[in-house]
Amino acid sequence: MTKKIISFIAVTVLLVMTIIYAATTGSIQMSFIDFITNFFNADNADMAAIKDLRFPRIIVAIFAGAALSVAGVLLQAIMRNPLADAGFIGISAGAAFTKLFIVSFVPTLFFFTPIAAFIGGALACFFVFLLSWKSGLNPLKLILVGIAINAMFSGLTEAMISFGASATGAITSNLSLKTWDDVSLIVTYGSIGLLLAFILYASCNVLVLSDKTAKSVGFNVTGARILIAAVAVLLAAASVVVAGVISFVGILVPHIARRLVGYDHKVLIPFTALLGAFIILLADTLGRTMFSPMEVPASTIMAIIGGPFLIFLLRKE
Repeated sequence: MTKKIISFIAVTVLLVMTIIYAATTGSIQMSFIDFITNFFNADNADMAAIKDLRFPRIIVAIFAGAALSVAGVLLQAIMRNPLADAGFIGISAGAAFTKLFIVSFVPTLFFFTPIAAFIGGALACFFVFLLSWKSGLNPLKLILVGIAINAMFSGLTEAMISFGASATGAITSNLSLKTWDDVSLIVTYGSIGLLLAFILYASCNVLVLSDKTAKSVGFNVTGARILIAAVAVLLAAASVVVAGVISFVGILVPHIARRLVGYDHKVLIPFTALLGAFIILLADTLGRTMFSPMEVPASTIMAIIGGPFLIFLLRKE
């Protein structure tokens, strides 16, 4: 219990420190004292610029990290596979494809892009289950099918771009130029998904067991698996719509979280959300400040970190 409390406190402190650093560092510099003293000063031009330009980006990064990380936890619970991730098995690619389709060919329905992204992600998830299910979920087959589905939707997206579809803001994972409208979108859908994920923590704990064991106590395995998968798709779609496709988050963060707080989803889900928020915000902040005025997208940094981590995980498992 002490380790869990210390982990929560440590990650919370790191997240707050990163938020302050992200807000005060960049083309507009501001000391910590000035930041605190001018936070509610409406006449300070620098603070006004920070609130309009940096705060939306910070909030979007936080919610994208939390959503993708918790989506990874949920998918790993229902598939009983530590390599399950929304970006890795095609859910994010499916959501990005349908979002791009709406933005490019039916722009009058732009308001419904979150729903379109959810449908695309759900379709990808359905294909993964359908094609990998044969007397249970085979972990190796699941990953292979997921890679194939991811490649298929990524190929469709590239084909649409080749035929003239606009990729601007549709599938890119750069968190720059985010607005308060973006914040409203990801906070609304992300909060709903995160709340539902926590409500379903008990079902996640049961699904970690074998299907036979879960059914022996009267648990509706299929129903719970579909419901949790829907929540995971909602979280991934909300992130893709606003922040673009960011892979490896759903593998990297839950694995670290389990080492720190254990396997009980009642604790694991909120801690994973907190840790994911910190890691994506840190990646975005470093990418924005380390090579200024150039920017390295958070997705690129996560790929650089996630690739070796995935190799390590595969060797260990």
